[in-house]
Amino acid sequence: MPGEKFSVTPYEVKGQIDYDRLRVLFGTQDLTDELRQELARLAGAPLPPLLSRGVYYSHRDLSQILSAIAGKKPFFLYSGRGPSGPMHTAHLAPFELCRWFQERFGASMYVQITDDEKFWLRPQYTREATQQWGLENLLDILAVGFDPKRTRVFFDTRSIATMYSLAVDVAKRIPYSTVKAVFGFPTSTNIGLVFYTALQSVPCFYPSWRTGQPIPCLIPCGIDQDPHFRVTRDVAEPLGYPKPSLIHSQILPGLLGGKMSSSGQEKDNALYLNDRPEEATRKLRNAFTGGRATVEEQRRLGATPEICSVWALWRSKFARDEEEFQQVTADCRSGAMLCGECKAKLTERVLPFLSEHAARREAVRPIAESLILEAAPGSTGPSGGPPIPAP
Repeated sequence: MPGEKFSVTPYEVKGQIDYDRLRVLFGTQDLTDELRQELARLAGAPLPPLLSRGVYYSHRDLSQILSAIAGKKPFFLYSGRGPSGPMHTAHLAPFELCRWFQERFGASMYVQITDDEKFWLRPQYTREATQQWGLENLLDILAVGFDPKRTRVFFDTRSIATMYSLAVDVAKRIPYSTVKAVFGFPTSTNIGLVFYTALQSVPCFYPSWRTGQPIPCLIPCGIDQDPHFRVTRDVAEPLGYPKPSLIHSQILPGLLGGKMSSSGQEKDNALYLNDRPEEATRKLRNAFTGGRATVEEQRRLGATPEICSVWALWRSKFARDEEEFQQVTADCRSGAMLCGECKAKLTERVLPFLSEHAARREAVRPIAESLILEAAPGSTGPSGGPPIPAP
């Protein structure tokens, strides 16, 4: 219920979130219809569902990116993944949005695999485990369909020689009091997590640092990740770089309620990309819905799609067009379609998607390693070259 207590941090999401209130608490801007219309005009194409259906609802300085697009100036994209297990459908949201921006505007894409952060954060993980999950997760990310000529990967423990000089500059600008205040770290927190925000800032500034010219950055992310980038934005101008722009999504719900997690608990709460068909079918059949207690009651009163995990999947990904999404929503709300019917129809979309994703994943396996930025032997710079668009 609105007004209930909730908590949203990069490390924990609790309670029923009032997203309008959260936007005010975080000090972000509303992603208005006017901004969406301007983005669609510049793209010359309809917006993807994540934008048109309000999954992404908040921003910081999106106008900076729109100005760059309108002026035919370069900008780049950045999103990341903390590898703590297999990826699920909600994890793909920022990468699918980045792919759309890359396709429409030719922007470069930087992916960060933060295997170090997950090792520092979760006592049960070894470095070998987070590195292995990092490689597995990277295949899922690249399977979204990025242009390999315009995509590079920071894999933290492997890319540290490429990242460290810039991370040192960032770290010097961030006092411990800021990190403690923003993240609420207790005194038992290891210093790796304290340093991590400096490492996560590196991709935001890397193209500007490499070229010596200011190139703006756009970061699609869940709003729970905003605190990291508030710190990054605070140090950007003192370091001589543009503040990164962000667009924030709501937290996509788990199948049983709450946030989807890949940390190993409540595995039925997430639709994993490596789920077998029978697993995915069972999970969807048992998913939490906004339905009524009886068929008669639902036919008479309808259901509540806004609290339904199945409707959330239609909304974010699986409705093929706006007409279908509106029909699913209307049939749910009116009681014309019962929850079992809705789940069965969604399953018919999910199973082919999982099969197709698995095939795309194998197709990108041969190129994944070549996109990781690592120091070349005997040099101080990265091997290969970052895909920086010409100013």
